Amino acid sequence: MTTKTICITGAGNGIGRGCAVHFLGLGWRVAALDKDGDALAELSAAYPQAQLLTHACDVGRESTTRKAFTAVDAWLDGEALGVLVNNAGIADPYAGKLEDLSLESWQGWIDASLTAAFLCSREALPLLRRGDGASIANISSTRALMSEENTFAYSAAKGGVSALTHALAVSLGPEVRANAILPGWIETGPWQKEGERSEAGHSKTAKSQHPAGRVGTVADIAEAVEWLAGAGFVTGQQIVIDGGMTVKMIYDA
Repeated sequence: MTTKTICITGAGNGIGRGCAVHFLGLGWRVAALDKDGDALAELSAAYPQAQLLTHACDVGRESTTRKAFTAVDAWLDGEALGVLVNNAGIADPYAGKLEDLSLESWQGWIDASLTAAFLCSREALPLLRRGDGASIANISSTRALMSEENTFAYSAAKGGVSALTHALAVSLGPEVRANAILPGWIETGPWQKEGERSEAGHSKTAKSQHPAGRVGTVADIAEAVEWLAGAGFVTGQQIVIDGGMTVKMIYDA
């Protein structure tokens, strides 16, 4: 990349917030988008405006997403956007019984992840194309590969994000690469805004479900995004980061 700039959606809390702090620590310029204005204000107070742009918006809506990237464009002041991280989404995957799932609720999950990834990729594309080696990192989920009960909309949305990823890679390359990260169980409690923050604490049973011996951390995902930013021969891939959880057979004895 010719510039070290990154735009992260859903950056107010959780994985998105952790990624923002990670790249700010590396000296990158970070544009942080989120619906949660309070969480963004907390983040903004800790960094200079020249290094961090925060913009409150719903990236699942076309009009607000377009305004957000107009603001990002102005903030970049002619520089290229190096990386787009499509991380926004509804964190809770549980939707209840299928017969009770409304179309409105279903659409909410789809828009928060899949529609948002489409809209942000489209709006960011001219900014990504300004430089060399730009990439998109879509935060999908292991739910794109396997499901828990009653997670219809979340699983479908994340499966769509994974499929969108290879479509973007084929269509936008070689100028822009696109890859998906599929997190498993990631502890995000320490990365919530003040008042909702919690410390991690996991049982032996929780840890034993992972061949790696622990639950994932936000740093595991942020480091993968960083690696993908520089992995010039990697595109269209799904990278599972779950401590081996999805490859371990668990029997209820």
